[in-house]
Amino acid sequence: MRISYIFTSLVLVLRCIALVILAPIAIAAYYRDWNSILPFFAASVLCVILSFLFNKKSDSFESLNDIKKSEALCVVALSWICFSIIGMIPYLHFGLTPLNSLFESVSGITTTGATILTHYDYPKAMFFWRSMTQWLGGMGIIVLFIAILPQFAVAGRQMFFAEAPGPTEDKITPRIRNTASAVWTIYLLLTLTEIALLKISGMPLFDAVCNSLSTLAGGGFSPNELSILGYHSNIINWIMIFFMFIAGINFALLYKVYLNKTPSLLFKDEEFKTYTGIIIVFSLIIATILFINNHYNVINAITSGFFQATSIIITAGFASVDFNEWHLYSKLFLFALFFSGACAGSAGGGMKVVRWLFLFKYLKREIAKILHPNAVYPIKINKTILPQEVIQQIIAFILFYFLIFGISAFLIAIIENNTIIGVTGSISTLGNIGPAFGAMGPMGNFDILHPFSKVLCIFNMLIGRLELIPFLAMLHPDFWNVK
Repeated sequence: MRISYIFTSLVLVLRCIALVILAPIAIAAYYRDWNSILPFFAASVLCVILSFLFNKKSDSFESLNDIKKSEALCVVALSWICFSIIGMIPYLHFGLTPLNSLFESVSGITTTGATILTHYDYPKAMFFWRSMTQWLGGMGIIVLFIAILPQFAVAGRQMFFAEAPGPTEDKITPRIRNTASAVWTIYLLLTLTEIALLKISGMPLFDAVCNSLSTLAGGGFSPNELSILGYHSNIINWIMIFFMFIAGINFALLYKVYLNKTPSLLFKDEEFKTYTGIIIVFSLIIATILFINNHYNVINAITSGFFQATSIIITAGFASVDFNEWHLYSKLFLFALFFSGACAGSAGGGMKVVRWLFLFKYLKREIAKILHPNAVYPIKINKTILPQEVIQQIIAFILFYFLIFGISAFLIAIIENNTIIGVTGSISTLGNIGPAFGAMGPMGNFDILHPFSKVLCIFNMLIGRLELIPFLAMLHPDFWNVK
């Protein structure tokens, strides 16, 4: 691994962060909140200073064209860590402790949506920054930089798939930069559409902007302390349901549908059909339980069922109700969705539906081989045979995912002396979901946690968003062969 290449990449990343972190200044100026300008300006200046310091140890930008996979993984991991640390500066200015500032920053950038805020008496610029970090993190900060920086034209391929790994490498245009641009274009247009619809439906414009930024990112941060429950509108709920559902679909698939003007392509995709089926089945089951046991009327039961099931499966973490008050059966079905995740290539986090699809096909094959040990049963997804190396990677991912979940759940449960907090808090942060159960539920916060528990949650959020791959690579001794 060549250190000069790492520094060269970080120089570009820091310069981009220096620009995007200035955006909340416009919000502060619009509301004449001059005091809120300082932290964002200071953070931008710090990025510029660091970029000049790193520039002294970097090579020319042209050298990035032969960047290796290990170097790309390192750049992605360091970029997210740097963005998280820089992103905590505004929270420090607004009175949060260093650890809480880092927690809120990481939760935003990784689109987790788990908050430590105990009140919402903060300037609008801070709430905009919370939602904006989710929007940037939802589609990937490296993917954004690949789209806008010509220096990443070739090296971007390694970084693109290092930041958004999955069982297959979907690309929708011949050039990776064009792919990144296409994905971000769809992302932007959907966000603008949701803003307009929420505003028409009666939501204040500022809230519509913040909630839309968080929705398409699968984030969950809202400027309203009661989340979407605070708007008391089923129309708003269904608009959010629709865009949350869209945010959980593979954006490469959406782009193909757009190019071919053929919506039927969606239903030829196994992962999309499974994802849609899970939402419909779980939503209706939860709605039925709410109707019978919580005495919701039919409309509210269906709305709440679909809203919370969609919100959890795409790891958005929005709440239209306080599901802590639900019947145990409803909470159990909702908790099962904590382990699902959205489609690969979407803004959602979690395990991803395609991996569960693979796992069931893998188990089916192994059962069949008990009866017919000499038969060959290839595993196919969308009629494409998965290579053996991909199968091994998926199995390794699943094993490590549950290993990390188990260890962090065990440690947090011991620290907090509470099994529910340990189990639900661990999977909520590792899956980038947001709210958990109990005191960390949709109307609660994570500030109740012990500092060490918060550190574990921060670790979970980062490796969950990057899907373990860069961090697992760092465990191998060869990764640290520095040149």
